[in-house]
Amino acid sequence: MQNKHQKVQILLDAIPYIKKFNGKIIVIKYGGSAQTSPELQEKFAEDIVLLSLVGFKPVIVHGGGARISELLKKLDIKSEFINGHRVTSKETMKVVEMVLSGEINKNITSLLNYHGAKAIGLSGKDSAIIKAKAKDDGKFGFTGEITEINGELIKNLVKEGFIPVIAPIADSLEPNHPGFNINADFAASKVAAALGAQKVLFLTDTVGVLDKEGTLLTTLDKEAVDKYKEDGTIAGGMIPKVDSCIEAIHDGVNKAHIIDGRVEHSILLELFTKDGIGTQFLRRDNPNNGIDMNKLINDEI
Repeated sequence: MQNKHQKVQILLDAIPYIKKFNGKIIVIKYGGSAQTSPELQEKFAEDIVLLSLVGFKPVIVHGGGARISELLKKLDIKSEFINGHRVTSKETMKVVEMVLSGEINKNITSLLNYHGAKAIGLSGKDSAIIKAKAKDDGKFGFTGEITEINGELIKNLVKEGFIPVIAPIADSLEPNHPGFNINADFAASKVAAALGAQKVLFLTDTVGVLDKEGTLLTTLDKEAVDKYKEDGTIAGGMIPKVDSCIEAIHDGVNKAHIIDGRVEHSILLELFTKDGIGTQFLRRDNPNNGIDMNKLINDEI
């Protein structure tokens, strides 16, 4: 009987969050172990279906870096990274599109539909959902920088009850162009901003942003991020993730979160519990966050 009461209490505790986010768009960047572990794939699908059933409007942007690297190695195609960004040659671009738009996108869509969702898989090229130009004047090859998001198309799909699953491949401004490989973190940030999303969540293989002692930093803003990047606390592949979070909240998204995708039902734990499980990013001048950022940042740094 005690166990039953605990289950009921968990449901009751979730009610304020369900009411608050009912009808709101939540963008989820899906990657890391959560995307490659069969068990975690199932939990992710269950989370997304539950969100949809209680009135949330999930939109998924996925990565696939591990699978791309695996296939490039098998094909003996050299892969290079600069500050966490893949340098994409023309040969690499063909593999990137095959893996992201073909294999991974359709697997995610199929899994969600199997669990009762109404998911639809898309490439950023479809109806030019994502347009881009070469990043840093071509320094990264066919890795792109987003210039435009067709938010209206995505919103229309959401209104029709679909869960869009978007592969971060962008259309070029030029005809007969192979397109661009887009960092999935930045794609999720831009999509969230274009949709006016309530939140954007980044599923990763870490508990969140850690300080040099390995302690979780639960709340950050731009000033704190700049400081941690300067002293090397935030480095490597974490840089695109935190930059994406900061960009999102300064482009109108209420909150951004980096959470541990290795934890079962991490999305529900972040959205439906008071303390959450990762690092949240807030704008100091955002009256909706209800948090004294000056106090938090002074306490943490």
